[in-house]
Amino acid sequence: MTADRIRPRLSIGLPVYNGEDYLRASIDAVLGQTYTDFELILSSNASTDGTDDICREYAARDPRITFYRQERNVGAAPHHDFVLQKSRGELFKWASGDDLWARDLVARCVELLDQHPDAILAHSYTAAIDGADTVIQALEYPLHTDAPQAPERLRSMLFDGDLPGAIQADDFYGVMRTDVLRKVKPHGSFYHADQVFMAEVALHGRFLQVPDWLYFRRHHDGRALQANPTISSWSRNLDPRRSNKLVHPPARLVAEYILGYFAAVRRAPLTPAERRECNRHIRRWLTSRVTRRMPGRSKPAPIQDFGAIDTLSVHAVVAGSEGN
Repeated sequence: MTADRIRPRLSIGLPVYNGEDYLRASIDAVLGQTYTDFELILSSNASTDGTDDICREYAARDPRITFYRQERNVGAAPHHDFVLQKSRGELFKWASGDDLWARDLVARCVELLDQHPDAILAHSYTAAIDGADTVIQALEYPLHTDAPQAPERLRSMLFDGDLPGAIQADDFYGVMRTDVLRKVKPHGSFYHADQVFMAEVALHGRFLQVPDWLYFRRHHDGRALQANPTISSWSRNLDPRRSNKLVHPPARLVAEYILGYFAAVRRAPLTPAERRECNRHIRRWLTSRVTRRMPGRSKPAPIQDFGAIDTLSVHAVVAGSEGN
C-alpha cells in the first residue's frame, strides 16, 4: 500500500471562501504541527479571489493535502459537512482559514483523548487576535462540558457562557471523534445553528480542555460573524437557500434555533430521566431570555476584563509566524 493511501488517524477539514488574506498563515500553522499523522482536506466554496491558487500550491507540495473546489457557493453549513464527509481519520478537526494554532495544539488534544476514552472532544483555551496577530482577548474556558452527566453539560452550555463580547469557548474547532460527528444531525442553517450543533455533540460525551491558550481565533471585518450581523444574513451565509425572507423570515429562523435544542435532546442517547432534565434546562433558558427583554430588565454587562493578553505571543508559538 502506498503512503498516501494509508488512513491517517486525524482528518483536518478546512472549508474556505475568499480567504486569501489569511489562508497561507492558517495552512502553515496546520502543517507546522508537532503531530503529523493527519490529512488536510482543503475545499474552496467557489471562491473568486486567489484562494484556489493558494490551495493548489500547497496541495502540490504536500501529499497529505487534498483540494476540492465547489462549482457554486453551497453555503458555509453544507461546505463544512462536505469536508467531514471526505474525511478518513478516526479523529476529525475543522480548521478556519482565518485562525492560527500553536505548534502543539493537535498533539496535546490527541493526548487528552487517548488518556480519556470516554471523552469525545478535546480543545484548548481560545484567545482572540486581530488582523496583525495581536492578542486582544484571552479568557479561560468557562463551561462545565467535562461533566459526566449530559444534562449538566447542556445546562452549562446554555447558561455559563453568557458574557457579551467574550470569546471563551470555541469547541467547534476542537479535535473530535469522527464516529460521534457522523451520528449527530449535520450543522443547520438557522440562527445560532452552531450552538445547537455543539450542544447535540456534547449530549454524546464529555469535552476536555488543555488549560493553555493554543488556539487563536482571528477577528476581522471579513469574518462571517462580523460580515453577517443580522439573523437573515447569518442564515444566508450558512445556506443560500435561506435567502427568501418570505419563506425564511427571522421569526422562523429563531424558532428553529429554539426547537433545535429540543430535537437534539430527542435524538441523543439519553435515559428518559436525562431527557426530562435536559428539557427543563432548555425551558428555563428560554424563560430567562424572554424575561430579560421585558421593560425594566437589564441584560448581562459587556466584557470588561480581556484576560492575559500581555503574556501571550502568537509569533512565539505558531509555526510559520516567527519572522512576522
